[in-house]
Amino acid sequence: MRKGELTRAAILDMALDLASRDGLEGLTIGLLADKMNMSKSGVFAHFGSREDLQLEVLKLYHHRFEQEVFFPSVKEPRGIQRLQAMFARWVKRVSVEVASGCIYISGAVEYDDRPGPIREELMAMVGAWQGALLRCVQQCVECGDLKQDTDPQQLVYEMYGLILALHHDGRFMRIPGSLERAGKGFERVLETYRNAVTLN
Repeated sequence: MRKGELTRAAILDMALDLASRDGLEGLTIGLLADKMNMSKSGVFAHFGSREDLQLEVLKLYHHRFEQEVFFPSVKEPRGIQRLQAMFARWVKRVSVEVASGCIYISGAVEYDDRPGPIREELMAMVGAWQGALLRCVQQCVECGDLKQDTDPQQLVYEMYGLILALHHDGRFMRIPGSLERAGKGFERVLETYRNAVTLN
């Protein structure tokens, strides 16, 4: 990478750390410049506006989420094993974000009623992940791991509920054992949908 590319990557890394802690709205060119020991104009040279910077931070977060959660999981065999891997890696990432913060969740709070490019980008990224989970659940039904009458959207909704509860209890309430409770909750949910033929 060239020097300019390395500098831009370093700025984005710092910006992601700041946004994870303070939210995307808490991310400013001035704060970032101070943290990087750069001038505001130096940061602006890499990002044309604050909104451009926020969008790039979102893309970086999504890229890392895919690399850590999605792509390793799809290497697992189709069916319940893949679904379990997706949730397990999701929880593993949340275990780190309990300390640092989650862009998807904080972004949903910040932009739930604020139309614009950032909300659209955020919705597209979360929608892509939900779509991947839905496809995985559908494949579980097709291969017989889950009951034929399973409602994929309902199951994904319940998975999301567990993750949101984990963030709330783990990050906000600081309740010990929250990670383990999320895992137990997921297995309990799966048992209600699992095809009895596959139980052994």
